[in-house]
Amino acid sequence: MRSVGVLGGIFVGGGSSRMGRAKGLLPGPSGEALVVQLGARLRAVGATPVLVGARAEYEALGLPAIADARNGAGPLGGLVALLEAAGSRPAIAVACDMPWVDVGLLARLASAAPCAALAPRSADRWEPLCARYDPALVLGAARARLDRGQLALQGLLDEVGAIALWLDEHDLAKLHDWDTPEAFAAATGER
Repeated sequence: MRSVGVLGGIFVGGGSSRMGRAKGLLPGPSGEALVVQLGARLRAVGATPVLVGARAEYEALGLPAIADARNGAGPLGGLVALLEAAGSRPAIAVACDMPWVDVGLLARLASAAPCAALAPRSADRWEPLCARYDPALVLGAARARLDRGQLALQGLLDEVGAIALWLDEHDLAKLHDWDTPEAFAAATGER
């Protein structure tokens, strides 16, 4: 099911200090950069992809980008910027280093019933960067948390009454990310 009007934010703002290079530029399963693959998957579910976090490393890709609402605020600064850019449209947030997030998972996020936030939950933790947000119901709380310096997305999801997106073990495996060179090498055999 296509969900036209969704803004899909691919979060690239992190420093990639553990990886040592821009994670979103790593070659994913198709051989293309992870952000290119995620952008195509978002378009396949009717979402408009945008990079969240204006980083020079990604400029050559020609993908639209928005700067974080506040530098140094981690993913919450990016989420506020994404929700502001989305306006009245739902927004999907996805981390750039999740190579296994596929069209099926994104379609479930895009086409689910309206709610403040919808995110996978495992072991009592949300996955806030593979989630859908309603700006009208979340942006005010996100801005207030940003102003107070409460930067944890876990707390934001709790505060807005997020709904858990049920995932089986196969789908939970799609949330594995490439945070370190070792994780990338284990998955691809490359360094």
